[in-house]
Amino acid sequence: MSVLFIALPIALFLAAIAVIAFVVQVKTGQFDDLETPPRRILFDDVEQQKTEKPKP
Repeated sequence: MSVLFIALPIALFLAAIAVIAFVVQVKTGQFDDLETPPRRILFDDVEQQKTEKPKP
């Protein structure tokens, strides 16, 4: 029973840190766009080929 007096405050403290970290990341825009970056990687080569000059 006495272990609850130690474990519960530690668990609440860790949960509070996780919530604070999440809120800070949301406010800084970390989670704004989840779709574009993975798709941008797929189309990088196509954009480079369009900008290159054709070889004679």
